[in-house]
Order: sequence, then structure tokens, then C-alpha cells
Amino acid sequence: MPEYKSPGVYIEEVDRGTKPIEAAGTSMAAFVGITAEASIKRIDPSTGQRVVAEAVLNKPTLVTSWTQFVSIFGDFTPGAYLPDAVYGYFANGGGPCYVVSLRALKEGGQAPASASATIPSRGRGHSFKAVAKAGGPTSLAVTVKAGEGETFSVSVGGETKADLTMKKGEPNYVGDAEFSAVDVTEVGSATALPADGVYPLSGGGIAPLTADDFSGDAASRTGMAGLEAIEEVRLLVAPDAMAGYDGSDAAKERVKMIQNAMIAHCESLKYRFAILDTPPGLSAQQAQEWRLAVNFDTSYAALYYPWIRVADLSGSGSTSKLIPPGGHMAGIYNRTDSERGVHKAPANEVVRGAIDLELRLSKGEQDTLNPIGVNCIRTFPGRGIRVWGGRTLSSDGSWRYVNVRRLFIMAEASLDVGLQWVVFEPNDRMLWARVRRDVTSFLRTLWLGGALFGSTPDEAFYVKCDDELNPPEIRDLGQLIIEVGMAPVKPAEFVIFRISQWAGANAEA
Repeated sequence: MPEYKSPGVYIEEVDRGTKPIEAAGTSMAAFVGITAEASIKRIDPSTGQRVVAEAVLNKPTLVTSWTQFVSIFGDFTPGAYLPDAVYGYFANGGGPCYVVSLRALKEGGQAPASASATIPSRGRGHSFKAVAKAGGPTSLAVTVKAGEGETFSVSVGGETKADLTMKKGEPNYVGDAEFSAVDVTEVGSATALPADGVYPLSGGGIAPLTADDFSGDAASRTGMAGLEAIEEVRLLVAPDAMAGYDGSDAAKERVKMIQNAMIAHCESLKYRFAILDTPPGLSAQQAQEWRLAVNFDTSYAALYYPWIRVADLSGSGSTSKLIPPGGHMAGIYNRTDSERGVHKAPANEVVRGAIDLELRLSKGEQDTLNPIGVNCIRTFPGRGIRVWGGRTLSSDGSWRYVNVRRLFIMAEASLDVGLQWVVFEPNDRMLWARVRRDVTSFLRTLWLGGALFGSTPDEAFYVKCDDELNPPEIRDLGQLIIEVGMAPVKPAEFVIFRISQWAGANAEA
């Protein structure tokens, strides 16, 4: 209490009004992966040339537009999916985001490797390896067919060489075969005849990053750990978990470990959500097998399938390319949040920039994937390419939908920040009433915005902070317990019309 020692008029400011709880941001994305460059440049006034002013390799860097991304991290680059993901993010309505470049290819990073296919023998070991030539297409497959005796044919990129042999010195020795798209290397012994089959080239790009690369170190602020101090990040995308993927068991295990690290990061920080991609080249059955094999069970992540085809703007000579869909999905999350709100499922939305899909799914194929939490991207005549799933990877029905988990992330983060003023306040009934008032006001705003289910506020939420929750033994521990219940709006995932024949009103009379 102030002391009054002389007569006069004293004006006091008394803080008794509502302390508004502002809704926390829901859309700030963070991208972790590989870029062409990783440095902020400036113009040297003496030479007029752009020079490196600050290296940002493995440092979270805020980017507000595609132009700014290019100025810091360079343009599209072979072997890296992060630039395409960020481009798709902005194209689909994404706002400012953070980028963590784990490797800069043009600033000392590893040079891209060529895509290849190792052809197995009919017995043990391999027969030979086909490696894509520099600058040539990588989306090729090597087809091997047995011929007469110990001969065989090899077809790749529209070229076929017949009557080939594994015997060195023979006129048609496979090691001497010339193809315009691939080189034949690592030829085995004369007895290692190749097995019939179709073998896609894979593994193009750079040597893959490890789960440790992505996880980083909290002390040095690298990798995903470097994002821990940036509280506004809500979405996590790591498209280069797929960089260098060749379909091997080792590659599958590496992707699983990286995505596990992403999930653990989001679960530990509570207010983040991971957007995951399936590996490339999967059929619907293989996507189902992948989901069951990784066996993720979390409400803090969603999985999307299949890959999308976009225009190739890298100047490689190819007109289009396949990329993971995660970056485009993050942009759609942003777009939906902005236009409708975080309570709207980020589904039944057009994927801007996608010109085709790696695989066009049927309804029957999605029937096997949707129940296990694989969110499908499908194409519909006259309606374009759309996200046709909005589920998390949780087995708990309460947290089945992406929008429900993200609504609670937003509400919890908002209450966390908005009630910081309560700490160290006298823990009495007056404080409890003020807390109830502020939280009720915040939840009423959510209800009015359509985020909560119910015709009245009493149906949509409740707030409890009283003697029952805060008896003397709880207050003696310095604790204040507030109980909040919300009824989230669930998406209309299945729209069912029950139609029957009706004789009409006259027949009933």
C-alpha cells in the first residue's frame, strides 16, 4: 500500500480488468535438410560483388519469401528436396518459416552422386552396376531378359543390347556395352549371369544424412535441437530424410530413425506437429506395409502419400520431377489456418503446383490406407489434385484428426503464454476468479469462431478453478490447478446420405 503523508488528491492505477489471452500462432513451419548454399551475402562497395557476410550453415534462419530463400540458400539443386519443399510451401499459402541447412552443396558440401542400379545375379552376388551418366535423366529402369545359352539382353532408356555375355574378351561382353544414358561398371565374374527383372535407378544425389545429423545438438544449437529455443515454430518438415534413398533395408531404417527423431522432438516440446513423407516408389500395398513396419503411434505427426510431380525449375533439362509432398502440405496447413482456422482439417484442399502424382490411387486402395493413418493425395476429374486425408498417426480415437491435435496445441500454447502473469501471485480465491474469467473469455472466442462444438458456451467448454482442485495441501506446494475441458469440432470425414423410396404424402394419408 502506498503511504500518504500530506493532504491532497492521489490518483492510483488499479489493474482489475481482464487480461486478454491472445491465440498463439499455429502455422510457423521449420524446414530441415540440404540446400545449395547457406550464407547471407552483402554487396562489397569496393568491388560491387556479392560476398559472404554471415555463414548460416546449421543455424535456424528466418525466411519470409522464396526470393529471400534463394538469396540465402540458393536455388533448386539436384539431390536436395528442401528447396522444392520451401517453394511448394510458399506456393500453397505458407508464411514466414525457419530453414536449417544441414549441408550446403556449393559451399563445401558433398557433390551429388549419380543414380544407379545394382543388377543381382541368378545365384549369389551381383552381375554388374548401371550408373546414370552426368547430366542425363535419372528416372530410368534397367530391364534384363535371359537369352539363349549364357546370353542376355539389357534395355535402358529406349536402347536394347542383345546377346550380351559376362565373359570378358567376348565380342558382346557386357562391360563393353555402350548406352547413351548409363555406364556399365563393377562387372562380376563370368558365372554371375544377371537375374531377369526390372531394376529402377535410385540413390541419385548426395550421400544421405543420418538421424544424428537431423537431431543435432542442443548446446551448439544445430539441427532440430537448434529449433528448441524458437518457441513460435509449430510445424516440422524434413524432406531430405529421403535424400539418397535407394530402397535398401539400411535406407528404410535410416528414414525411420529420422522420422522417429522428428516425432520425439514434437512430443517433447508439446506445441509442434511433424509432417512426414512416405518413401518414393511405393505401391498402395507397399505404403500399407511401410506404415505397419514403422509402427508410429503419435498424435503429433501425420503421414502423406504418394509423392507429387512438379515442374522441374532447376534447369536440368527435365520438364518435371517427383518430390516428397511434405512442404506443399505445410503450405496447405498455413492456408487453411488463415482462411478457416486451425480447427478446420487441412484436407479437401487443392495442392497448388502439383501437376501429377507418382501413383493415381483408387478409392479401394485408399480404403486400406486411410484407417491406418496414411493421408492420401488423390486426383479427381474436374477438381484437381487434392489432399484427401486428415488423420494423425495415433491409435487413440480422441486424437485421430490433425485439426483436433493442432487446436489443442494452439489452445495450450495460448494459455501457457497468456497466464504467465499468474506466477507468484497470491494463491487465493480472488486469483482463481480472475483466472476463470480470463480463460473463459479466451475459450468463448474460440467457440464463437467455430472451433468448439456446442450450441452454447456451456456445451462447448468448461473452466474449473476452486477449493476442490486447490485444497490447502496443494497450495502449500505452491501449485495452482486449473481444469479446462473443450469439445473440439471433428471433421465430417464420412458424409452419408440415407436415401429410400417414398410414396409421397398422399400415400401416408
